[in-house]
Amino acid sequence: MKIIVIGAVAGGTSAAAKARRNNDSAEIIIYEKDQDISYSGCGLPYYLGGKVGSIQELTPRSPDFFKSKYNIDIHIRHEVLKIDIPTKTLVIKNLDSGAVFNDTYDKLILSTGAQAFVPPIKGIELENVFFLRNVQNALKIKAFMDNHHPKTAVVVGTGFIGFEVMENLEACGIKVTLVERAGKLTPNLDEDMSLYLEKRLSKRKIPIFKNANVVEATSQGVILENGTLIPSEMIIVATGVKPNVTLAREAGLLLGVTGAIRVDERMMTIDTDIYACGDCIETWSAVTKRPHYRPLGSTANKTGRICGDNITGGNVVYPGNLSTGIFKLFDISIGSTGLSEAEARSQGYDIEICHNIKPDKPGYYGGQEMLIKAIADRSTQKLLGVQIIGYDGVDKRLDVFVTLITYGATVDEIFNLDLGYAPPFSTTKDPVHYTGMILDNALNKDRKLMTAADLKKKLNNKEVYQIIDTRVTAQYRDGHLPEAQNITHEDLRDKLDQLDPTLPVITYCNKGVTGNATQNILLNHDFKNVYNLSGDFRFYDATKED
Repeated sequence: MKIIVIGAVAGGTSAAAKARRNNDSAEIIIYEKDQDISYSGCGLPYYLGGKVGSIQELTPRSPDFFKSKYNIDIHIRHEVLKIDIPTKTLVIKNLDSGAVFNDTYDKLILSTGAQAFVPPIKGIELENVFFLRNVQNALKIKAFMDNHHPKTAVVVGTGFIGFEVMENLEACGIKVTLVERAGKLTPNLDEDMSLYLEKRLSKRKIPIFKNANVVEATSQGVILENGTLIPSEMIIVATGVKPNVTLAREAGLLLGVTGAIRVDERMMTIDTDIYACGDCIETWSAVTKRPHYRPLGSTANKTGRICGDNITGGNVVYPGNLSTGIFKLFDISIGSTGLSEAEARSQGYDIEICHNIKPDKPGYYGGQEMLIKAIADRSTQKLLGVQIIGYDGVDKRLDVFVTLITYGATVDEIFNLDLGYAPPFSTTKDPVHYTGMILDNALNKDRKLMTAADLKKKLNNKEVYQIIDTRVTAQYRDGHLPEAQNITHEDLRDKLDQLDPTLPVITYCNKGVTGNATQNILLNHDFKNVYNLSGDFRFYDATKED
């Protein structure tokens, strides 16, 4: 059997290696139009910032390595121009010599990856404008930094790569301005969590332009649609990627609704002898089973391995993914998994939302606040998605939530998880436990929650609520919700006659504990419609627009 793989980064090399482990007699050939293979694209921003000392650390494997270890022939700088499915023939061009030749296959794997999305910006071809998609891009940016010693930069786009590039340029002493076309930062966070992150960045004096469309790049900086010039010596365009599907489309393979190659759960295309993997394919949500496009290195490796297994006789099924992502921004960690609030609402779920602020470990051991937003389905009481912003231990909690969502845990089961505890690592009741408790109380024990966004809408609609700030008077004077009256937790029992039990009540404190205690008192005194503000004043204050 002759297997040809097109593409030699994460998905393609994973597929070829797995195929070889299954079948030692197959002829396996990879064609790659770039000159670098099997590199760590996620590490490229850290090469710019000096955290990775040499580009060779990100490109540890050469064609010789794959030949000696796996008996796989990798031809770099070879572009596949055409796939002729009826004859199982490829037309290939040697980009160094210019020679064009044919090759044939028994089984074919497409791992053509993704390419940077190029927005319609005048001057985008200038020498001070860069994309960061591959090793050669990184080398060009580093050479510009070394030769020109820029002091200012603009990063267009606030996805993972945009943020990571910003952090690493700042580490080199370059003052960075962020420009984002959307009305919020980073697409993987809901608007409230995005605002929370933005407030953290504002403390670092990072200039941020939202709802800002770049129309022109110049040697002096970028020009926005409204005519504003943002001075900068270098410009990084990090506006996302799109699947590289030209070969597949011209060959007659089916594309999905997202524009990526459509595959089944075994990574097979509509042709039984052609499989596909990595950033060129359309995957699907493990929660909704609906198609989506999520180009991530972790997904590329998984789908590549499944390709290599199934193309050599295996029967491995891909269950979909949760779009799990995590990135570091200075000392902050940001993670998300599953559906966002916006996605859940758009797909018709009746959802419960909680915002939970708890320390990642005890205060006496240097604990710092961790914010967890969790979205659950009221009907099934299963978790749909989680977003976390914190410092240490975000990855640990995120992975616990990933596991819970994957195996369909209900909110009442979360508190009983036997998680590891010791002061250097967590609190006795972990933030994960608290999240389960809050959701279980809201769904099953009449401890209702209301988000700040929902409260604002209700007040704008002139709905009447009694809002109680349960904190001490000094805290109330420093700042409080509009229309809130200050009745401390200690005084509440003596002042119940000041409240109307027939009207809905909203309680809040700083982070939730006292607000919930006040809610309990009111419910025990026959108040029927009592809410605790989700995230309480700390989250409300951190997410209100300036």
